Amino acid sequence: MKGDGERMASPAEHISLSNGNVPRLIIRLAIPSIIGLSINALQQFVNAIFVGTLSAQAIAAVSITLPIVLLLTSVGQGIGVGTASFVSRNLGAGNSLEASRGASSALALAAPIGVALTVVLLLSLRDVLALLGASRTIMPAALDYASTLLFGYTLILSNMVNGSIVRAEGNTRFSMWTMITAFALNALLDPILIFSLDLGVRGAALATLLSQIAATSLYVLYFVKQRGIVRVRPSYIALKGDRVKQISAIGAPATVTGMLSAVAFVLLYRAAAPFGDDSIAAVGIAARLLTIGTLPIMGLCIGSQAVLGFSWGARDFARARKAAKFMLSVAVAFSATFSAVVVIFARPIVRLLSDSEDVAEIAVSTCIMFHLFFGLFGVQYVVITMLQSFGRARLSAVVSFARQGYLFVPAILALPDIWGFNGVLISQAAAELVAGLLAVFVIIRQFGDLKDRLPSRPSSGEG
Repeated sequence: MKGDGERMASPAEHISLSNGNVPRLIIRLAIPSIIGLSINALQQFVNAIFVGTLSAQAIAAVSITLPIVLLLTSVGQGIGVGTASFVSRNLGAGNSLEASRGASSALALAAPIGVALTVVLLLSLRDVLALLGASRTIMPAALDYASTLLFGYTLILSNMVNGSIVRAEGNTRFSMWTMITAFALNALLDPILIFSLDLGVRGAALATLLSQIAATSLYVLYFVKQRGIVRVRPSYIALKGDRVKQISAIGAPATVTGMLSAVAFVLLYRAAAPFGDDSIAAVGIAARLLTIGTLPIMGLCIGSQAVLGFSWGARDFARARKAAKFMLSVAVAFSATFSAVVVIFARPIVRLLSDSEDVAEIAVSTCIMFHLFFGLFGVQYVVITMLQSFGRARLSAVVSFARQGYLFVPAILALPDIWGFNGVLISQAAAELVAGLLAVFVIIRQFGDLKDRLPSRPSSGEG
């Protein structure tokens, strides 16, 4: 048996972060992450299709729980981002033992957090849903869906951290196949539980829960069989000291951003509630499409973040600049294309998600407005990833909190009182536009700073 201080062997699936071909390295790391997170979005899309055939109240009930899901996943995102940064930086420094200790500590931290949040939300779920704007007609279905989903939250949280660890060590393919397996099981169980067993929206939540159990089993096997570089062991757990501080410092902005997303959706649904259940359902459809569009960009950045952090830590600024430029070009191309597709084909897309003509009429204009300036989202997420990788927490917070924080919140509180439901739509579009322009300004400055850090003679890695 190997001692704790011995170096750990790298399996074939591991991709070296020191690979000299930066675009190829990013593609190899990012594509599995993009596919995995896109599959996750597709899972939500498939759930919406099945639930949408039940009734407008059913899809409104599922949609109105989205802020709760965002709030809970933001915790996983924070722990995951902090853990991934810790793991990749230590692997880059050749310290796989410290990477393993950080990973083990993060997973140990995730479990009690998940249980505590589950208990708190279950005890106050009706009040929370009422705060979100659930009407008397929506409340029963919303309670069924949310309460069932909450029982699996600790598994979902652990799986987010597991996935971050696996991706940080270069095994993005395993994370991808785990998500694909979970999606396939979810899609198989949805019609059985929703219709055959007549469980309705509770069946959709139960299908998600069972798919997460399958994902957890795969990650457990991965670590038990020592398929990667990182080892997860009880003896490595230490929930105090500099290790946890590092994970928390990097992960906190990601968690706050996710919480702001949840608050933003709370305000969005509350603003839409006075205009009826059809308006809530329409906003839910548009918000779900936004999520689908953001996840591939997030996958690109999550898969590429290790390259940025590795290059910055090695003080290879030419490589960091080249990586960021490649990420930006891909992210902007995708976000602009997705924006155009939704705006042009809004009606047929909406018809997939709702059989109600009344909901569809509202949802078409809602989807168009929500995605009008989505092309700028690619710039926003790339610059946030750059700043997190470079350790610039304050500036990262300024950009992160703009889109659904200090720009969106004042708009959604004021504009609906002035322009009615159109004010709801304008709030989202205006926040997206201004946040995107802010990100453009910041990323230009960041590229300038990286250029200033380059040596006076041209670097062979710069292209």
